[in-house]
Amino acid sequence: MNTVLDFLEGSAAKYPDRQAYEDDKKLLTFTETRNLARRAGMALQEKIGAEKKPVVVYLDKSVECIVSFFGAVYSGNFYCPLDTEMPLERVKIIMQVLQPAAVITDLAHRNTAREFSGDALLLLYEELILTEASDAILGGIKEKITEQDPLYVLFTSGSTGVPKGVLLNHRVVVNYMEWLSETFDLSCEDVFGNQAPFYFDVSIHDIYGAAYFGAKTVIIPRYMFGFPAKLIGYLNEKRISTFLWVPSAMGIIARLKAFRAVRPEYLRHAMFAGEVFPRKQLDYWRENLPDVIYANLYGPTETYVCTAYVMTGEEEEGVPLPIGKPVSNTQALILDEEGRAVPAGETGELCIRGSCLALGYYNNPERTAASFVQNPQHCLYPDRIYHTGDLVRLDENGDLIYISRKDFQIKHMGYRIELGEIENAVRNVPGIEDCACTYRTDRQRIVLYYEGKEYPQNELLEAVGKRLPEYMIPGQIVYMEALPRNLNGKIDRAGLAGK
Repeated sequence: MNTVLDFLEGSAAKYPDRQAYEDDKKLLTFTETRNLARRAGMALQEKIGAEKKPVVVYLDKSVECIVSFFGAVYSGNFYCPLDTEMPLERVKIIMQVLQPAAVITDLAHRNTAREFSGDALLLLYEELILTEASDAILGGIKEKITEQDPLYVLFTSGSTGVPKGVLLNHRVVVNYMEWLSETFDLSCEDVFGNQAPFYFDVSIHDIYGAAYFGAKTVIIPRYMFGFPAKLIGYLNEKRISTFLWVPSAMGIIARLKAFRAVRPEYLRHAMFAGEVFPRKQLDYWRENLPDVIYANLYGPTETYVCTAYVMTGEEEEGVPLPIGKPVSNTQALILDEEGRAVPAGETGELCIRGSCLALGYYNNPERTAASFVQNPQHCLYPDRIYHTGDLVRLDENGDLIYISRKDFQIKHMGYRIELGEIENAVRNVPGIEDCACTYRTDRQRIVLYYEGKEYPQNELLEAVGKRLPEYMIPGQIVYMEALPRNLNGKIDRAGLAGK
Protein backbone atom coordinates (compact mmCIF):
# COMPACT_ATOMS: atom_id res chain seq x y z
CA MET A 1 0.00 0.00 0.00
CA ASN A 2 1.59 3.23 -1.18
CA THR A 3 -1.09 5.82 -0.38
CA VAL A 4 -3.95 6.28 2.08
CA LEU A 5 -6.39 5.65 -0.79
CA ASP A 6 -5.04 2.10 -0.88
CA PHE A 7 -6.02 1.77 2.79
CA LEU A 8 -9.62 2.77 2.15
CA GLU A 9 -10.00 0.88 -1.12
CA GLY A 10 -8.57 -2.27 0.46
CA SER A 11 -10.84 -2.19 3.51
CA ALA A 12 -13.91 -1.36 1.40
CA ALA A 13 -13.18 -4.40 -0.76
CA LYS A 14 -12.44 -6.74 2.16
CA TYR A 15 -14.97 -5.44 4.70
CA PRO A 16 -17.63 -3.62 2.64
CA ASP A 17 -20.33 -3.57 5.32
CA ARG A 18 -18.13 -3.27 8.40
CA GLN A 19 -18.56 -0.10 10.45
CA ALA A 20 -15.71 2.34 9.75
CA TYR A 21 -16.33 5.81 11.23
CA GLU A 22 -18.81 6.99 13.83
CA ASP A 23 -19.58 10.31 15.52
CA ASP A 24 -22.45 11.23 17.81
CA LYS A 25 -24.78 11.74 14.84
CA LYS A 26 -23.74 9.38 12.08
CA LEU A 27 -22.20 5.99 11.35
CA LEU A 28 -20.58 5.02 8.04
CA THR A 29 -19.42 1.67 6.71
CA PHE A 30 -16.27 1.37 4.62
CA THR A 31 -18.31 1.18 1.42
CA GLU A 32 -20.29 4.29 2.38
CA THR A 33 -17.11 6.18 3.30
CA ARG A 34 -15.45 5.20 0.04
CA ASN A 35 -18.45 6.09 -2.12
CA LEU A 36 -19.05 9.47 -0.45
CA ALA A 37 -15.33 10.33 -0.62
CA ARG A 38 -15.20 9.44 -4.33
CA ARG A 39 -18.23 11.63 -5.00
CA ALA A 40 -16.62 14.54 -3.16
CA GLY A 41 -13.36 13.87 -4.99
CA MET A 42 -15.09 13.87 -8.34
CA ALA A 43 -16.78 17.19 -7.61
CA LEU A 44 -13.49 18.74 -6.51
CA GLN A 45 -11.73 17.47 -9.61
CA GLU A 46 -14.38 19.04 -11.83
CA LYS A 47 -14.17 22.39 -10.06
CA ILE A 48 -10.44 22.84 -9.29
CA GLY A 49 -8.66 20.10 -11.23
CA ALA A 50 -6.15 17.54 -9.96
CA GLU A 51 -3.09 19.70 -9.45
CA LYS A 52 -1.90 18.98 -5.90
CA LYS A 53 -3.54 22.11 -4.55
CA PRO A 54 -4.53 22.68 -0.90
CA VAL A 55 -8.19 22.20 0.01
CA VAL A 56 -9.42 23.59 3.33
CA VAL A 57 -11.95 21.51 5.27
CA TYR A 58 -13.97 23.80 7.55
CA LEU A 59 -16.47 21.53 9.29
CA ASP A 60 -17.30 20.49 12.82
CA LYS A 61 -15.29 17.45 13.89
CA SER A 62 -17.33 14.65 12.32
CA VAL A 63 -17.39 11.76 9.89
CA GLU A 64 -18.07 14.38 7.19
CA CYS A 65 -14.58 15.74 7.87
CA ILE A 66 -13.03 12.34 7.24
CA VAL A 67 -15.03 11.91 4.02
CA SER A 68 -13.80 15.35 2.91
CA PHE A 69 -10.17 14.48 3.69
CA PHE A 70 -10.34 11.37 1.54
CA GLY A 71 -12.30 13.33 -1.08
CA ALA A 72 -9.53 15.91 -1.41
CA VAL A 73 -7.02 13.10 -1.95
CA TYR A 74 -9.22 11.31 -4.50
CA SER A 75 -9.34 14.57 -6.46
CA GLY A 76 -5.54 14.64 -6.76
CA ASN A 77 -5.11 17.39 -4.17
CA PHE A 78 -4.36 17.54 -0.42
CA TYR A 79 -6.25 18.88 2.58
CA CYS A 80 -5.93 21.23 5.52
CA PRO A 81 -8.36 20.88 8.46
CA LEU A 82 -9.44 24.14 10.11
CA ASP A 83 -11.46 23.91 13.30
CA THR A 84 -14.77 25.76 13.37
CA GLU A 85 -13.97 26.91 16.93
CA MET A 86 -10.64 28.43 15.88
CA PRO A 87 -10.46 32.24 16.24
CA LEU A 88 -11.38 33.86 12.94
CA GLU A 89 -8.27 36.05 12.93
CA ARG A 90 -6.05 32.97 13.12
CA VAL A 91 -8.04 31.36 10.30
CA LYS A 92 -7.48 34.44 8.13
CA ILE A 93 -3.72 34.35 8.76
CA ILE A 94 -3.60 30.67 7.82
CA MET A 95 -5.57 31.38 4.66
CA GLN A 96 -3.04 34.04 3.65
CA VAL A 97 -0.23 31.50 3.94
CA LEU A 98 -2.15 28.63 2.37
CA GLN A 99 -3.98 30.36 -0.51
CA PRO A 100 -6.16 27.25 -1.00
CA ALA A 101 -7.99 26.38 -4.19
CA ALA A 102 -11.20 25.57 -2.33
CA VAL A 103 -12.89 25.58 1.07
CA ILE A 104 -15.24 22.72 1.92
CA THR A 105 -17.86 23.71 4.48
CA ASP A 106 -21.55 23.05 5.12
CA LEU A 107 -24.74 25.06 5.35
CA ALA A 108 -24.27 25.59 9.09
CA HIS A 109 -20.88 27.30 8.60
CA ARG A 110 -21.27 28.84 5.15
CA ASN A 111 -21.67 32.42 6.37
CA THR A 112 -18.56 32.26 8.55
CA ALA A 113 -16.57 30.60 5.78
CA ARG A 114 -17.49 33.47 3.44
CA GLU A 115 -15.68 35.87 5.79
CA PHE A 116 -12.31 34.24 5.18
CA SER A 117 -12.56 32.24 1.93
CA GLY A 118 -11.34 35.13 -0.26
CA ASP A 119 -10.55 33.93 -3.77
CA ALA A 120 -10.92 30.27 -2.82
CA LEU A 121 -13.90 28.42 -4.23
CA LEU A 122 -16.48 27.91 -1.47
CA LEU A 123 -18.05 24.46 -1.73
CA LEU A 124 -20.80 22.87 0.33
CA TYR A 125 -20.35 19.31 1.54
CA GLU A 126 -24.05 18.65 1.05
CA GLU A 127 -23.68 19.39 -2.66
CA LEU A 128 -20.31 17.71 -3.25
CA ILE A 129 -21.59 14.27 -2.28
CA LEU A 130 -24.38 14.45 -4.86
CA THR A 131 -21.89 14.30 -7.75
CA GLU A 132 -21.70 11.06 -9.73
CA ALA A 133 -18.21 9.55 -9.53
CA SER A 134 -16.39 8.37 -12.66
CA ASP A 135 -14.24 5.27 -12.20
CA ALA A 136 -12.18 6.16 -15.26
CA ILE A 137 -11.38 9.72 -14.15
CA LEU A 138 -10.73 8.90 -10.49
CA GLY A 139 -8.75 5.82 -11.45
CA GLY A 140 -6.55 7.92 -13.72
CA ILE A 141 -5.91 10.40 -10.91
CA LYS A 142 -5.10 7.64 -8.40
CA GLU A 143 -2.54 6.08 -10.77
CA LYS A 144 -0.56 9.33 -10.75
CA ILE A 145 -0.47 9.74 -6.96
CA THR A 146 2.82 8.61 -5.41
CA GLU A 147 3.84 8.13 -1.79
CA GLN A 148 5.89 11.32 -2.03
CA ASP A 149 2.90 13.50 -2.92
CA PRO A 150 1.48 15.82 -0.24
CA LEU A 151 -1.36 14.40 1.86
CA TYR A 152 -2.17 17.11 4.40
CA VAL A 153 -0.91 20.34 5.88
CA LEU A 154 -1.32 21.14 9.57
CA PHE A 155 -0.62 24.56 11.05
CA THR A 156 1.40 24.92 14.23
CA SER A 157 2.41 28.04 16.12
CA GLY A 158 5.28 30.07 14.69
CA SER A 159 7.91 32.06 16.57
CA THR A 160 7.21 35.10 14.37
CA GLY A 161 3.50 35.05 15.22
CA VAL A 162 2.57 33.58 11.82
CA PRO A 163 1.42 29.92 11.98
CA LYS A 164 3.64 27.41 10.15
CA GLY A 165 2.02 24.98 7.73
CA VAL A 166 3.72 21.59 8.08
CA LEU A 167 3.26 19.60 4.86
CA LEU A 168 3.42 15.81 5.09
CA ASN A 169 3.20 13.18 2.39
CA HIS A 170 1.59 9.76 2.08
CA ARG A 171 4.84 7.98 2.92
CA VAL A 172 4.85 9.34 6.47
CA VAL A 173 1.42 7.84 7.21
CA VAL A 174 2.09 4.57 5.35
CA ASN A 175 5.35 4.11 7.26
CA TYR A 176 3.66 4.81 10.60
CA MET A 177 0.81 2.37 9.95
CA GLU A 178 3.26 -0.35 8.92
CA TRP A 179 5.21 0.20 12.14
CA LEU A 180 1.98 0.21 14.18
CA SER A 181 1.01 -3.13 12.62
CA GLU A 182 4.43 -4.63 13.37
CA THR A 183 4.50 -3.39 16.97
CA PHE A 184 0.97 -3.86 18.29
CA ASP A 185 -1.62 -6.59 17.99
CA LEU A 186 -4.21 -4.57 16.08
CA SER A 187 -6.85 -5.99 13.75
CA CYS A 188 -10.21 -5.37 12.12
CA GLU A 189 -11.82 -6.22 15.47
CA ASP A 190 -10.36 -3.16 17.19
CA VAL A 191 -12.17 0.10 17.87
CA PHE A 192 -10.10 3.30 17.93
CA GLY A 193 -11.27 6.02 20.33
CA ASN A 194 -10.46 9.44 18.86
CA GLN A 195 -9.75 12.30 21.27
CA ALA A 196 -7.49 14.69 19.38
CA PRO A 197 -8.82 17.51 17.17
CA PHE A 198 -8.33 16.84 13.47
CA TYR A 199 -5.97 19.82 13.13
CA PHE A 200 -3.65 18.11 15.67
CA ASP A 201 -1.37 15.45 14.18
CA VAL A 202 -2.18 12.88 16.89
CA SER A 203 -5.54 12.38 15.11
CA ILE A 204 -3.78 10.85 12.08
CA HIS A 205 -3.56 7.65 14.14
CA ASP A 206 -7.37 7.46 14.32
CA ILE A 207 -8.28 8.75 10.87
CA TYR A 208 -6.10 6.28 9.01
CA GLY A 209 -5.89 3.50 11.60
CA ALA A 210 -9.45 2.45 10.81
CA ALA A 211 -8.84 2.41 7.06
CA TYR A 212 -5.52 0.55 7.34
CA PHE A 213 -6.66 -2.22 9.71
CA GLY A 214 -10.29 -2.43 8.57
CA ALA A 215 -11.14 -1.40 12.11
CA LYS A 216 -13.55 1.24 13.42
CA THR A 217 -12.88 4.76 14.69
CA VAL A 218 -15.30 6.43 17.09
CA ILE A 219 -15.06 10.21 17.42
CA ILE A 220 -15.58 10.75 21.14
CA PRO A 221 -17.64 13.88 21.88
CA ARG A 222 -15.40 16.56 23.33
CA TYR A 223 -17.63 17.29 26.32
CA MET A 224 -17.14 13.72 27.56
CA PHE A 225 -13.62 14.56 28.70
CA GLY A 226 -15.06 16.86 31.36
CA PHE A 227 -16.98 13.96 32.91
CA PRO A 228 -14.55 11.06 33.47
CA ALA A 229 -17.11 8.50 34.71
CA LYS A 230 -19.37 9.26 31.74
CA LEU A 231 -16.33 9.06 29.41
CA ILE A 232 -15.38 5.60 30.68
CA GLY A 233 -18.98 4.48 30.30
CA TYR A 234 -18.87 5.72 26.71
CA LEU A 235 -15.66 3.75 26.05
CA ASN A 236 -17.48 0.64 27.23
CA GLU A 237 -20.64 1.39 25.27
CA LYS A 238 -18.63 1.74 22.05
CA ARG A 239 -16.28 -1.15 22.95
CA ILE A 240 -13.21 1.02 22.43
CA SER A 241 -10.09 -1.13 22.59
CA THR A 242 -7.27 1.21 21.62
CA PHE A 243 -6.51 4.91 21.68
CA LEU A 244 -3.80 7.52 21.26
CA TRP A 245 -4.58 10.48 23.54
CA VAL A 246 -2.69 13.44 24.91
CA PRO A 247 -1.63 12.78 28.54
CA SER A 248 -3.87 15.54 29.89
CA ALA A 249 -6.94 13.61 28.68
CA MET A 250 -5.81 10.52 30.58
CA GLY A 251 -4.71 12.68 33.50
CA ILE A 252 -8.24 13.90 34.18
CA ILE A 253 -9.32 10.33 34.87
CA ALA A 254 -6.34 9.77 37.19
CA ARG A 255 -6.74 13.03 39.13
CA LEU A 256 -10.40 12.32 39.88
CA LYS A 257 -9.77 8.63 40.64
CA ALA A 258 -12.53 7.79 38.18
CA PHE A 259 -11.79 4.05 38.13
CA ARG A 260 -13.43 3.74 41.56
CA ALA A 261 -16.78 4.15 39.77
CA VAL A 262 -16.23 2.30 36.48
CA ARG A 263 -13.37 0.84 34.45
CA PRO A 264 -12.81 0.36 30.71
CA GLU A 265 -13.84 -3.19 29.88
CA TYR A 266 -12.43 -3.52 26.36
CA LEU A 267 -9.27 -1.41 26.41
CA ARG A 268 -6.13 -3.24 25.25
CA HIS A 269 -3.78 -0.42 24.21
CA ALA A 270 -3.37 3.00 25.80
CA MET A 271 -0.96 5.15 23.78
CA PHE A 272 -0.14 8.75 24.58
CA ALA A 273 1.80 11.54 22.92
CA GLY A 274 2.20 15.30 22.79
CA GLU A 275 3.68 16.11 26.21
CA VAL A 276 5.21 14.58 29.32
CA PHE A 277 2.80 12.28 31.18
CA PRO A 278 3.21 12.84 34.96
CA ARG A 279 4.23 9.45 36.38
CA LYS A 280 1.81 9.53 39.31
CA GLN A 281 -1.09 9.83 36.89
CA LEU A 282 0.25 7.14 34.56
CA ASP A 283 0.89 4.81 37.50
CA TYR A 284 -2.77 5.20 38.52
CA TRP A 285 -3.77 3.79 35.14
CA ARG A 286 -1.27 0.95 35.38
CA GLU A 287 -2.30 -0.01 38.90
CA ASN A 288 -5.96 -0.18 37.93
CA LEU A 289 -5.56 -1.58 34.42
CA PRO A 290 -2.42 -3.72 34.61
CA ASP A 291 -3.20 -5.83 31.52
CA VAL A 292 -3.34 -2.85 29.17
CA ILE A 293 -0.29 -2.18 26.96
CA TYR A 294 0.97 1.37 27.51
CA ALA A 295 3.14 3.20 25.00
CA ASN A 296 4.76 6.63 25.01
CA LEU A 297 4.91 7.97 21.43
CA TYR A 298 7.01 10.98 20.53
CA GLY A 299 7.33 13.26 17.55
CA PRO A 300 6.84 16.89 16.56
CA THR A 301 4.38 17.62 13.75
CA GLU A 302 7.36 17.81 11.36
CA THR A 303 8.08 14.08 11.89
CA TYR A 304 4.70 12.77 13.08
CA VAL A 305 5.65 9.81 15.35
CA CYS A 306 9.38 9.17 15.13
CA THR A 307 10.20 7.34 18.39
CA ALA A 308 8.24 5.15 20.79
CA TYR A 309 8.59 3.41 24.12
CA VAL A 310 6.37 0.46 24.99
CA MET A 311 6.23 -0.05 28.76
CA THR A 312 7.52 -3.35 30.13
CA GLY A 313 6.28 -3.06 33.73
CA GLU A 314 9.84 -2.83 35.05
CA GLU A 315 10.16 0.96 34.89
CA GLU A 316 11.55 2.68 37.97
CA GLU A 317 8.82 4.35 40.00
CA GLY A 318 8.57 8.12 39.79
CA VAL A 319 11.02 8.46 36.90
CA PRO A 320 9.81 10.00 33.62
CA LEU A 321 9.38 7.47 30.82
CA PRO A 322 11.88 7.28 27.96
CA ILE A 323 10.66 8.36 24.56
CA GLY A 324 12.16 5.13 23.38
CA LYS A 325 13.73 4.09 20.11
CA PRO A 326 13.12 5.23 16.53
CA VAL A 327 10.20 3.71 14.63
CA SER A 328 10.76 1.84 11.36
CA ASN A 329 12.80 3.57 8.63
CA THR A 330 13.83 6.31 11.05
CA GLN A 331 17.14 7.27 12.63
CA ALA A 332 17.71 9.49 15.65
CA LEU A 333 20.87 11.60 15.82
CA ILE A 334 21.96 13.36 19.02
CA LEU A 335 24.08 16.33 18.02
CA ASP A 336 25.86 19.19 19.74
CA GLU A 337 25.67 22.81 18.57
CA GLU A 338 28.41 22.19 16.00
CA GLY A 339 26.51 19.27 14.47
CA ARG A 340 28.76 16.59 15.97
CA ALA A 341 27.44 13.41 17.58
CA VAL A 342 27.63 13.69 21.37
CA PRO A 343 29.29 10.92 23.43
CA ALA A 344 27.01 8.19 24.77
CA GLY A 345 25.03 9.31 27.80
CA GLU A 346 25.56 13.03 27.20
CA THR A 347 22.85 15.52 26.31
CA GLY A 348 22.39 16.93 22.83
CA GLU A 349 19.70 18.02 20.39
CA LEU A 350 17.58 15.27 18.87
CA CYS A 351 17.63 15.33 15.06
CA ILE A 352 15.60 12.95 12.91
CA ARG A 353 16.09 11.47 9.45
CA GLY A 354 14.11 8.92 7.48
CA SER A 355 10.62 8.18 6.16
CA CYS A 356 8.83 10.14 8.89
CA LEU A 357 10.07 13.57 7.76
CA ALA A 358 7.64 16.21 6.53
CA LEU A 359 8.17 17.74 3.10
CA GLY A 360 8.72 21.08 4.84
CA TYR A 361 6.73 24.23 5.60
CA TYR A 362 4.14 25.17 3.02
CA ASN A 363 4.88 28.39 1.16
CA ASN A 364 7.88 29.06 3.44
CA PRO A 365 11.13 27.97 1.78
CA GLU A 366 13.30 30.04 4.13
CA ARG A 367 11.95 28.37 7.27
CA THR A 368 12.09 24.97 5.56
CA ALA A 369 15.75 25.45 4.69
CA ALA A 370 16.53 26.48 8.27
CA SER A 371 14.84 23.47 9.94
CA PHE A 372 15.29 20.67 7.40
CA VAL A 373 19.02 20.64 6.72
CA GLN A 374 21.75 18.52 5.22
CA ASN A 375 23.03 15.86 7.58
CA PRO A 376 26.15 17.55 9.03
CA GLN A 377 27.94 14.21 9.29
CA HIS A 378 28.57 14.18 5.53
CA CYS A 379 28.04 16.15 2.32
CA LEU A 380 28.31 13.33 -0.21
CA TYR A 381 24.65 13.29 -1.26
CA PRO A 382 21.36 14.96 -0.23
CA ASP A 383 20.42 13.62 3.21
CA ARG A 384 17.85 15.69 5.10
CA ILE A 385 17.52 15.79 8.87
CA TYR A 386 15.11 17.76 11.04
CA HIS A 387 16.23 19.69 14.12
CA THR A 388 13.54 18.96 16.72
CA GLY A 389 14.76 21.54 19.25
CA ASP A 390 14.43 18.86 21.97
CA LEU A 391 17.32 17.94 24.23
CA VAL A 392 17.78 14.21 24.87
CA ARG A 393 20.32 11.62 25.96
CA LEU A 394 20.63 7.86 25.59
CA ASP A 395 20.22 5.67 28.67
CA GLU A 396 22.01 2.39 29.33
CA ASN A 397 19.32 0.47 27.40
CA GLY A 398 19.71 2.59 24.29
CA ASP A 399 16.42 4.40 24.87
CA LEU A 400 16.12 8.13 24.30
CA ILE A 401 15.46 10.15 27.45
CA TYR A 402 13.73 13.49 26.91
CA ILE A 403 15.33 16.29 28.94
CA SER A 404 13.53 19.46 27.85
CA ARG A 405 13.02 21.85 24.99
CA LYS A 406 16.20 23.48 23.80
CA ASP A 407 14.48 26.84 24.22
CA PHE A 408 13.56 25.88 27.81
CA GLN A 409 17.25 26.15 28.62
CA ILE A 410 18.04 29.31 30.57
CA LYS A 411 21.12 30.99 32.03
CA HIS A 412 20.50 31.79 35.70
CA MET A 413 23.07 32.80 38.33
CA GLY A 414 25.80 31.74 35.89
CA TYR A 415 24.37 28.23 35.45
CA ARG A 416 22.74 26.69 32.40
CA ILE A 417 19.43 25.23 33.61
CA GLU A 418 16.86 23.04 31.89
CA LEU A 419 13.40 24.10 33.07
CA GLY A 420 12.21 20.58 32.28
CA GLU A 421 14.49 19.20 34.99
CA ILE A 422 12.83 21.46 37.56
CA GLU A 423 9.39 20.38 36.37
CA ASN A 424 10.28 16.69 36.66
CA ALA A 425 11.45 17.25 40.25
CA VAL A 426 8.27 19.12 41.21
CA ARG A 427 6.02 16.43 39.70
CA ASN A 428 7.53 13.94 42.14
CA VAL A 429 6.34 15.94 45.16
CA PRO A 430 3.32 14.12 46.68
CA GLY A 431 0.03 15.70 45.68
CA ILE A 432 1.38 17.71 42.73
CA GLU A 433 -0.61 16.81 39.63
CA ASP A 434 1.25 18.84 37.02
CA CYS A 435 3.41 21.92 36.70
CA ALA A 436 5.23 24.26 34.34
CA CYS A 437 8.14 26.67 34.73
CA THR A 438 8.85 29.96 33.01
CA TYR A 439 11.73 32.39 33.37
CA ARG A 440 11.29 36.10 34.04
CA THR A 441 14.36 37.64 32.43
CA ASP A 442 13.44 41.10 33.67
CA ARG A 443 13.61 39.91 37.28
CA GLN A 444 16.06 37.03 36.81
CA ARG A 445 13.53 34.71 38.41
CA ILE A 446 12.34 31.15 37.81
CA VAL A 447 8.55 31.00 38.18
CA LEU A 448 6.83 27.72 39.00
CA TYR A 449 3.11 27.19 38.30
CA TYR A 450 1.48 24.04 39.65
CA GLU A 451 -1.86 22.30 40.18
CA GLY A 452 -2.98 19.64 42.62
CA LYS A 453 -2.50 19.88 46.36
CA GLU A 454 -1.91 23.48 47.50
CA TYR A 455 1.25 23.74 49.59
CA PRO A 456 2.50 26.51 51.88
CA GLN A 457 5.33 28.06 49.85
CA ASN A 458 8.12 27.22 52.31
CA GLU A 459 6.95 23.59 52.53
CA LEU A 460 6.95 23.16 48.76
CA LEU A 461 10.34 24.84 48.42
CA GLU A 462 11.72 22.49 51.06
CA ALA A 463 10.37 19.45 49.19
CA VAL A 464 11.78 20.67 45.88
CA GLY A 465 15.08 21.53 47.57
CA LYS A 466 15.59 17.86 48.38
CA ARG A 467 15.70 17.13 44.66
CA LEU A 468 17.40 20.20 43.16
CA PRO A 469 20.49 22.33 43.83
CA GLU A 470 19.88 25.76 45.31
CA TYR A 471 20.44 27.65 42.05
CA MET A 472 17.56 25.72 40.44
CA ILE A 473 14.99 26.48 43.15
CA PRO A 474 12.11 28.62 41.77
CA GLY A 475 12.07 32.20 43.01
CA GLN A 476 8.31 32.47 42.69
CA ILE A 477 5.59 29.85 43.13
CA VAL A 478 2.04 30.20 41.82
CA TYR A 479 -0.71 27.73 42.71
CA MET A 480 -3.48 27.28 40.12
CA GLU A 481 -6.62 25.19 40.33
CA ALA A 482 -5.94 24.19 36.74
CA LEU A 483 -3.01 25.05 34.48
CA PRO A 484 -4.12 26.77 31.26
CA ARG A 485 -4.12 24.48 28.24
CA ASN A 486 -4.41 25.11 24.55
CA LEU A 487 -6.87 23.37 22.22
CA ASN A 488 -4.46 20.45 21.79
CA GLY A 489 -4.54 19.80 25.53
CA LYS A 490 -0.95 20.91 26.09
CA ILE A 491 0.03 23.38 28.81
CA ASP A 492 -0.18 26.91 27.41
CA ARG A 493 3.34 28.01 28.28
CA ALA A 494 3.10 31.18 26.25
CA GLY A 495 0.03 32.16 28.27
CA LEU A 496 1.85 31.48 31.52
CA ALA A 497 4.85 33.49 30.41
CA GLY A 498 2.56 36.50 29.86
CA LYS A 499 1.22 36.40 33.42
